[in-house]
Amino acid sequence: MSDKTPKASPPGERIAKVLARAGVASRREAERMIEARRIAVNGKIIDRAALNVTDADKITVDGKPINAPEAARLWLYHKPTGLVTTNKDEQGRPTIYDDLPEEMPRVMSVGRLDLNSEGLLLLTNDGGIKRKLELPSTGWLRKYRVRVNGRPTDDSLTPLRQGLTVDGQTFQPMIVSLDRQQGANAWLTIGLREGKNREIRRALGDIGLTVNRLIRISYGPFQLGQMKPGEVVEVRPKVLRDQLGLEGAKPDKPKPVRQRRQRNP
Repeated sequence: MSDKTPKASPPGERIAKVLARAGVASRREAERMIEARRIAVNGKIIDRAALNVTDADKITVDGKPINAPEAARLWLYHKPTGLVTTNKDEQGRPTIYDDLPEEMPRVMSVGRLDLNSEGLLLLTNDGGIKRKLELPSTGWLRKYRVRVNGRPTDDSLTPLRQGLTVDGQTFQPMIVSLDRQQGANAWLTIGLREGKNREIRRALGDIGLTVNRLIRISYGPFQLGQMKPGEVVEVRPKVLRDQLGLEGAKPDKPKPVRQRRQRNP
């Protein structure tokens, strides 16, 4: 039996995470900045991201001190159709970041909604929250109102409830209800606990139904409610602490952000 004891982890947090929380860049971008020798700790240029830092360390980017890390925050955003969920689009299409209020800090989306989908999208300034909420193990139910072209019966939706494989990709069983028929279209409510790329559209297409409207109405305990397209509302710190167990969440009550950015004509 070895008498060697495992080494204790160094105090503090990885520098890329601290840079991300300070709003400098995403963790991946911060790692690239480190490789480019743009980051210094206590006056010494570093070239590797495998470094823990504490509040006592002085970090600079291109010679300028970074801001203090922001407290973890979360926003609800009613994403309209016609926007992509990315920072920049290679095809030049408008993104959600073109639509957000100018006073919003740097945020990341929790998961995605595709170009033609709308509804609730969670935004956060904290990479840890983003990863936690995106993990399938978190198990939060995401609910959608879906309009399809066709006249489905409750029995025809059984494959969705059982789980199915489309083009070699397996989709987990969904919670599906047939709400009403409206002319040539039908409205469904669908719930799932992990969202793969275009999962609902692909699964419904596999049973012969075409989606012509898809609205996410909830993500775990967070509800779209009566939010208008483009509206942004910050989750109260107490709710954030209660739902995610974040002791570091801001103790004060920030004002909801409700203004939309004015688009250029």
